[in-house]
Amino acid sequence: MSSLSPARDVALDILLRVEQGGFASELLHSERLDRLSAQDRGLTTELVMGALRWRSRLDAAIASLSSQPLAKLDAEVLESLRLAAYQIGFLSRIPAHAVVNDAVELVKRKKKRSAASFVNGVLRKLLARKDVLEPVPAPGPKTIPELSVLYAHPLWMVDRWAGQFGLEAAEQICAHNQQIPPTAIHLAGPDAEKELIAAGIKPSPGRLLKSARVVTNGDITKTTVFAAGRIQIQDEGSQLVAMLAGRGQRLLDCCAAPGGKTAIMAERNPQSEIVATELHEHRVREMRERLKRRVNVTVTQADASNLDLPGDFDRVLADVPCSGTGTLARNPEIKWRLNTGDLADLHGRQVAILRGALAKLRSGGRLIYSTCSLESEENEAVVTEVGATVLSVAEELENLRREGLLLVDDFSGIIHGPFLRILPGQFGTDGFFAALLTR
Repeated sequence: MSSLSPARDVALDILLRVEQGGFASELLHSERLDRLSAQDRGLTTELVMGALRWRSRLDAAIASLSSQPLAKLDAEVLESLRLAAYQIGFLSRIPAHAVVNDAVELVKRKKKRSAASFVNGVLRKLLARKDVLEPVPAPGPKTIPELSVLYAHPLWMVDRWAGQFGLEAAEQICAHNQQIPPTAIHLAGPDAEKELIAAGIKPSPGRLLKSARVVTNGDITKTTVFAAGRIQIQDEGSQLVAMLAGRGQRLLDCCAAPGGKTAIMAERNPQSEIVATELHEHRVREMRERLKRRVNVTVTQADASNLDLPGDFDRVLADVPCSGTGTLARNPEIKWRLNTGDLADLHGRQVAILRGALAKLRSGGRLIYSTCSLESEENEAVVTEVGATVLSVAEELENLRREGLLLVDDFSGIIHGPFLRILPGQFGTDGFFAALLTR
């Protein structure tokens, strides 16, 4: 019997589940990986994320060597080929014979034995023609189609980013999305970092926030300080959005799952009442467990577009569900699922949520509307349609800077009109948009 690599076996299962609608970031932390060694868990993550990040490049190479159209291949066969093609083209440390043998064994185990010789043949051709995985752009500035091919992004995405941000910025976004993003954490207090260092973790300073750190080695999830909730894994841009919510006596966090922003709001407002709402019951349960140490937080199941809550709130955070195009480095499958028609649907939902959130804001209060999207339909267009009074986010940024919490002195690169806009990779972070509103 073939000694199939457990990492490749699990990676294929995850890719198949992603193709059915799952999310890689969640599946890579599921129980399926518990039986793997630390080394195999790392390889599984690299294989899954790499195959998703570079999918269009892999597909083009496979198609050029295949006797059958990719659309006619069974999912198990196509995902096995993608997995193997990624290893052949991007992971030189893995022996080619092992890659091919495991790909053949994988399709057999998935009851696609008749495709074994086909998979073997395509991959043998690919070993002899690795150049098909390496598109070479013409000399001079790259065109939008060349960026799409080179960085494995849908053409429509690159086209709209180039139109909105410029060709150079669009290339920087695409390049960032193809890299492994840093693991950023939020420190709940000064002792948390000392405990991390004592556990052998060496965090580096963040680029945006004093309370943020970047972890480049070690597994922080195995530390006691993580188990105690004194640190949390959270992108620095996400941390900043939570801090923009500011201070007040009563604060509301709409669409609050998974609860990272709520925790920061509670930390900054220890004597205040914090209400966190979430639509889905299972996420409410998860949030209650995660936030159980935050005695001033109440988690409740509610539809943010129609909130039935007593009284009004001084501060409201509406970090709404969105396309997530600012997070493609962490969620590369979004590239292959999203289409322009989805943006109109998301816009309508976001408008409804923002109106519901504004209805719970007291007169003169402040509301932060935010997304991790780069798309104007989900950002400026939502704010414009709702018609609330827009204030400059620079005011809240300056408050954070004066408090010594924000490390950035020059806001010119992140303020566009009255709005906050951080592009992916700008500070090593995901992309975020935020607007400050009042009524």
